[in-house]
Amino acid sequence: MSKPMMSAEDIEEETRLRETLAGIKHVIIVLSGKGGVGKSTVSSNLAISLSKEGYQVGIMDLDITGPNIPKMFHVEDSKLLVENERLIPVMYPPSLKIMSMAFLLPDKDSAIMWRGPVKMGAVRQFLEDVNWGTLDYLVIDMPPGTGDEALSIVQLIPKADGAVIVTTPQDVAILDSRKSVTFALQTHIPVIGIIENMSGFVCPHCGEVTEIFRSGGGQAAADDMGVQFLGKVPIEPAVAQAGDDGLPIVEAAPDCASAKAFREIVLKIVRTVENEQAYLEAQRSKFEEKKE
Repeated sequence: MSKPMMSAEDIEEETRLRETLAGIKHVIIVLSGKGGVGKSTVSSNLAISLSKEGYQVGIMDLDITGPNIPKMFHVEDSKLLVENERLIPVMYPPSLKIMSMAFLLPDKDSAIMWRGPVKMGAVRQFLEDVNWGTLDYLVIDMPPGTGDEALSIVQLIPKADGAVIVTTPQDVAILDSRKSVTFALQTHIPVIGIIENMSGFVCPHCGEVTEIFRSGGGQAAADDMGVQFLGKVPIEPAVAQAGDDGLPIVEAAPDCASAKAFREIVLKIVRTVENEQAYLEAQRSKFEEKKE
């Protein structure tokens, strides 16, 4: 059966999408199986770390109903400009562009009550109607789970470089993170690796690490599913304070354990992305073996 003819509007949308993606070298999708694991904290610190490494970076906040990336950078009161019928992302030094539904709401307390198709349309507009320019990396901060927004992204960007899965050490979080790994592999998006967030509490007075939520679950899940373990990020009071102050921990306290962990993780991500094809093929083989 032949495909239906595309309308002029559909052709224009596809053209804008291709133009946008042509200017973006690498796309990293940050996923979590459940909420409350610190995914947005991870996304914001990864993005600013890449920017500080000298890359041109964008961060797309796709948590449509709960956008909080602007708060992480203290730009929640910013308004978007329009140029040549495209939205201009908010800039954050040294070279980070930020796009979020939060910039489009009338006030901070406004609730978004959209069904799936409307949210999927918004995801597409975040790509088509935003002037991202030329980027080395686009970091996409997803809402928890594997619903409409995640499906939209893998359809719109089938050649994404990979997904970063964020979990905490508890069994319930590990269980859901494994589903995110399976989702990525089944949609042919390579998994760059798993990050175990909130992995031990670092005492601000003596520096001793206490495993409040235990530790090692992320490593075990990565080993079992045949994906890379990117590292552990500990809990520190400074991380929460930095987030509330609108300054990612890698900037607020660059010498703390969490900031050092994020920088090491970013270096692993960059190395992995540069060798993505070989890594992807190895993942596919392992996943097919597990299905059998």
